[in-house]
Amino acid sequence: DGRLTFFPGNQTVDLPSINFMKRHGTVFLNAYTNSPICCPSRAAMWSGLFTHLTESWNNFKGLDPDYVTWMDLMEKHGYRAQRFGKLDFTSGHHSISNRVEAWTRDVDFLLRQEGRPMVKLTGHRKRVRVMEADWQNTDKAVNWIKEEAVNLTQPFILYLGLNLPHPYPSPYAGENFGSSTFLTSPYWLEKVNYEAIKIPKWSSLSEMHPVDYYSSYTKNCTGEFTKEEVRNIRAFYYAMCAETDAMLGEIISALQDTGLLGKTIIIFTADHGELAMEHRQFYKMSMYEGSSHVPLLIMGPGVREQQQIPNVVSLVDIYPTMLDIARIPVPQNLSGYSLIPLLHEKAESEASARGARPSWVLSEFHGCNVNSSVYMLRTGQWKYIAYSDGSSVPPQLFDLTADPDELTNVAITFPVTVHSLDKILRSVVNYPKVSSSVHEYNKQQFISWKQSLGHNYSSVIANLRWHQDWLKDQKKYENAIDKWL
Repeated sequence: DGRLTFFPGNQTVDLPSINFMKRHGTVFLNAYTNSPICCPSRAAMWSGLFTHLTESWNNFKGLDPDYVTWMDLMEKHGYRAQRFGKLDFTSGHHSISNRVEAWTRDVDFLLRQEGRPMVKLTGHRKRVRVMEADWQNTDKAVNWIKEEAVNLTQPFILYLGLNLPHPYPSPYAGENFGSSTFLTSPYWLEKVNYEAIKIPKWSSLSEMHPVDYYSSYTKNCTGEFTKEEVRNIRAFYYAMCAETDAMLGEIISALQDTGLLGKTIIIFTADHGELAMEHRQFYKMSMYEGSSHVPLLIMGPGVREQQQIPNVVSLVDIYPTMLDIARIPVPQNLSGYSLIPLLHEKAESEASARGARPSWVLSEFHGCNVNSSVYMLRTGQWKYIAYSDGSSVPPQLFDLTADPDELTNVAITFPVTVHSLDKILRSVVNYPKVSSSVHEYNKQQFISWKQSLGHNYSSVIANLRWHQDWLKDQKKYENAIDKWL
C-alpha cells in the first residue's frame, strides 16, 4: 500500500529501508497501478501500455512470452540484465479457479470464492525469515551484486520481484479452496504500532455500491467481524510490509558494501496494494486507495534528496523512465511518460517529444471478484470510477482532499465534474467498447474450457473456490451459466 511510504500511513509500521530511500531520494505521493491485480498490472509496467492495449484482462491473460520489455531493450543496448523472483506478466499462469471466476463474473449469480481472511502467527520472536522463497531470491540478488555486478565493465540492470506483502493461500485448503492468511512472526509484528492502526468505517450492506457489494460478498467479507479481527488483519499486513522492507534493505546494503550505491539508481514499487478490510474487503481488485495506490520511491545519481512529488503517476511510466535513464530513444506509442523530468524538476515540454505529461492517470480492472469492467481516472482532488457501459451501474466520484477514506460518493452532487471527467476518460479509452470485447472474450474462453472438459465440467466447477455455495444448488448455477452463454 503506497500510503505507508508517507505521512500519516508511515506512522503505523517501522520501514527503515523505505525511510532511507526517502532521505536520500524522492517519494511519489500519488503513484497508481494501471490495473489492481498482479498479472495485468505487471503487463502494464513491463510494456508501458494501458491494460486495454495489452488486453491483459485477468491474471491468466498477460503479455506474449516474446514481448519486448524495457529490460530487453536495455539488454540490446549493452546493459547486463539480471532478473530474480516473481515476474508474472505473461499469459497462462494462476489457478483454474482464478480464471474461471474471471470468465464467469458476467453470470447472474453470487458465489463466495474465498474463505474469510485470517491471521496466523508463526515462529518466535527471533524468526526473521517468514517468506522463505522471497528471502532466497533476495540472497541471489545480493550475491549477484557482490560477485557479478561489482566486476562489470558495462552498466547493469537488476530486477528483484517479491511476493510479499501478499496474503498466503491457507495451505490446508489446497489451491482452489479456502481463505487467505495474513502470516507473520512475532519479530515483524513488533515493528507495528497498534495504536496508529485505523479501523476503517464501513457502510451498511444495504448502502454499498452494487459492485462493492458483489466484491465484498465473493471475498466472503459480508459477515460479522470484530474490531479486534480487523485490527489484526491490518497489523499482520503491516508486519508483512516490514519483512518486505528488510529485503529492500539487503539490496541497499549490498550496493553500499560494493561501493556501487553512489552510482546506482534504485526504484521501489509494487503491482498493487491491499485493502486489509477497508470498504469491507481484503485483497486488491478495487480502485479504492488501499488497493490501487502503490509505492514509488527512486534514489540515485541525479535524483534530488528528500523530495516529495505530488503529481499523479502510474506504472506505465516505468518503461519510458528506464529507457530515459539508459539514454535509449523512447517509442512514441507508449501510454506512459518518463519520470525523469519530474525528478529533475524540468519543464515537461522541453523533456518530451510527446509534449507535457497528462494531469490524470488511468487504471482499469476486468478480472475476478468484480462483476463489471471498472475504469478509474485520477486527477487533481478527484477520483472518478466508471463501470462497464457507463449507464447500467452508477459511477462513483470521490473528493480525496475532503474525503481521503472514500466514504462518500459525490457523483450525484457534482454532475458537471462527472460529465467532464467522463469525457476525458472516453477520450483515453472507449470503455463501453472495451467492456463488450471483454464480455465476448470471457464467453469464448469459458466455452472452450467447458468443451475441453466434456461431461466433467460441473464436477470440476464444484471443486473450485466457490464449492461451498455451488454445491447448495448446483442445478440453479448451471442454469445461470447456460442462460449467460
